[in-house]
Amino acid sequence: MSVEPTTNLEAQARGTEPGAARALVEAVGSRVIQLVEDVGGMTSMAARLVVGAVRPPWRLGLVFAQMDFLGVGSVMLVALTGLFTGMVFAKQSVYAFSLFSAESLVGPTVIIALTRELAPVFTALMVTMRAGSAMCTELGTMRVTEQIDALVTLAVDPVKYLVFPRVIAGLLMTPVLCVVFDAAGIFGTYFVTVHLENLSVGTLLAKTQQFVSPRDVFEGIVKSAVFGLIIALIASYKGFNAAGGAKGVGRATTEAMVMTAVSIFFLDYLMGLLLIGA
Repeated sequence: MSVEPTTNLEAQARGTEPGAARALVEAVGSRVIQLVEDVGGMTSMAARLVVGAVRPPWRLGLVFAQMDFLGVGSVMLVALTGLFTGMVFAKQSVYAFSLFSAESLVGPTVIIALTRELAPVFTALMVTMRAGSAMCTELGTMRVTEQIDALVTLAVDPVKYLVFPRVIAGLLMTPVLCVVFDAAGIFGTYFVTVHLENLSVGTLLAKTQQFVSPRDVFEGIVKSAVFGLIIALIASYKGFNAAGGAKGVGRATTEAMVMTAVSIFFLDYLMGLLLIGA
């Protein structure tokens, strides 16, 4: 009984199936290993920062310089983002609520969404884009040019000297920027609802006082503080461990931005569950 010969195409397909599966497993495994290494490295760096926070010198001049760069330098970007976010969200909300004649609820709906979710998340993304990328690039350049190694030879703790000011700046200034976003977004909401859509300012204020509470603003500020800490920690860690010259610095910056953005959304959901249930 003769057996039909296998075609070359079938043979190639059968030969590549195990190789493709193996490559997929290796790719996923390498990603998981890298993630575990990054989490472990950032945890170790955070522990060193905690220890360094209680030991002088604190070099407040470096802290203030980073606060100026991260906070003051980002005010205009965050304010514009908040203004247009509030305006767009208010415009869409007016249209949606008009479908069932509930335009009076536009104000509190938009303001609650701004203060609890949009302000902390969008502020964190703007800070990541502007300051986080700069942090990672600067520290990565210092690493590949051996400036960090030079600090070690001078008996200076590079984590305390370089990372600590950036983390403190992120922790303190991101909540301030979140408040700026809130104010700009609320003004944008007021402008659209009252001056463009001709809704009553009295109704807007009354419904806002009825449904919006200080806790909504407080929860957004708490979220933004955590986000600021994460932004500075991830950007500093990735830059601190960059390798491979200019290309390596670019790769580290890209990885830092992606990891930070994913972490922001993940933590936003997690903290949302915890704060709503509290």
